[in-house]
Amino acid sequence: MRGDGLKPLWIPQPPLVYAPWPSILPGIILALAHLLSCPLDMTEDYVFRCVLMLCSALISANASNWLYLAKLSSVGSIREEETCERLRGLIQKQVQICKRSVEVMDAVRRGAQLAIDECQFQFRNRRWNCSTLETMPVFGKVVTQGTREAAFVYAISAASVAFAVTRACSSGELEKCGCDHNVHGVSPEGFQWSGCSDNIAYGVAFSQSFVDVRERSKGQSSSRALMNLHNNEAGRKAILSQMRVECKCHGVSGSCEVKTCWKAMPPFRKVGNVIKEKFDGATEVEQRKVGSTKVLFPRNTQFKPHTDEDLVYLDPSPDFCDYDPRTPGMLGTVGRHCNRTSKAIDGCELMCCGRGFQTQEVEVVNRCSCKFHWCCYVKCKQCRKMVEIHTCR
Repeated sequence: MRGDGLKPLWIPQPPLVYAPWPSILPGIILALAHLLSCPLDMTEDYVFRCVLMLCSALISANASNWLYLAKLSSVGSIREEETCERLRGLIQKQVQICKRSVEVMDAVRRGAQLAIDECQFQFRNRRWNCSTLETMPVFGKVVTQGTREAAFVYAISAASVAFAVTRACSSGELEKCGCDHNVHGVSPEGFQWSGCSDNIAYGVAFSQSFVDVRERSKGQSSSRALMNLHNNEAGRKAILSQMRVECKCHGVSGSCEVKTCWKAMPPFRKVGNVIKEKFDGATEVEQRKVGSTKVLFPRNTQFKPHTDEDLVYLDPSPDFCDYDPRTPGMLGTVGRHCNRTSKAIDGCELMCCGRGFQTQEVEVVNRCSCKFHWCCYVKCKQCRKMVEIHTCR
């Protein structure tokens, strides 16, 4: 179940699993694991803290369980309302949204896979590399704690749903939305708004209603709920801040006598890069009460307040060095590939947590000396070379 350091592992699951309690049972199991990890001779205060951990696990685990929709990639479209009741990972309010907007659910499923893929790309060279599990939450306990890794997962997930739904609108896949017709007329720069502008407003609105529904439920005003909502919105703002204008020229011999333009989303990789930068500069926060409102403030008063586009977190991250069977998703770095010459986190010293590494030579075969032959094919030679592979002990 571990990634190999270069391409994090995602384990495909059976296409559709029917469960009587699709959104409750996994959280109960995870929460009980928390409680069982507490010592037998615990004090009354320790019991209270363990119960809080159990409740926190029950609340937090459900919030991102919808990512389990990515496990349905091998089945056909979600077209029937009855299917919504049988999709694992959805809480009841998400099931209701699914029934009302069943045509959008294929896009949501693609968004879930997009979030996992982007997470694995951005963290491919880090100790925690977004490897997924067979159970919910798909990233394990990492997302049930208020760490900066959880902040990234929530931000990239909210962004991925907004992106996938918007793309489905522009492609004509959905009857409820299409191109953004609010972008029309002549711009101040003198070009004509035309073409199909991406309807990002619809994608963002659907992401807010579907992804945020758990935290916006009545009574969910905990610090973790505030953290999740903030990071969800920061992920969506990463798309909005990167919207671009694309144009096409019209005229004789390619001249640009008339130029039509439209608004387009950036490639999702660019969105992932922005959110990863926000992860690196995330702010540690704590909940405070201002009047009757609960808000998040930087824990260190010397730091400037975070903006709506920044990521925030509540708890320090573990070192992710060692495998912990009591903590799903904590796979450790034994067997991971590392870069012997790098001083960064992908370097063998940091990746292997000081345990050392093994080196072996392997033969790599690549295509080389490729030539184009008329007409019309490319012929290449096979080049063999020996390379060193370094693996953490």
